[in-house]
Amino acid sequence: MNDYVLDASALLTLLNAEKGADLVQELLPRAVISSVNLAEVVTRLSLLNIPEIEIHEILNPLGLEIIPFDEDQAFQAGVISKITQSLGLSLGDRACLALAVTTHKSVVTADRIWKDLKLGIEIQLVR
Repeated sequence: MNDYVLDASALLTLLNAEKGADLVQELLPRAVISSVNLAEVVTRLSLLNIPEIEIHEILNPLGLEIIPFDEDQAFQAGVISKITQSLGLSLGDRACLALAVTTHKSVVTADRIWKDLKLGIEIQLVR
């Protein structure tokens, strides 16, 4: 059963072997990621000049289930913008939160500014 939604920041924590990577590794078998957040991770790796084939080789073995960004999540991401506006959260951030809200899962992130959000979901910080 998948209980967690990974934010791009959490997955990058794992890929960069940063503090908190062990927690992400532990949760990985029970986690999903939004296709929007996957795009953020691929963007970061691509900007580091990692070739596309290597990006696939890095990400595929993780076995992460990728959830397409759908109409319900799009609507929720829009609604969340009112709550998160003062924090300056990006569409990618809101897509992650929207997936967690619509699926009633905990979200896992390295973004500390999320810790006080009141969205009816658990927000777990990796560090």
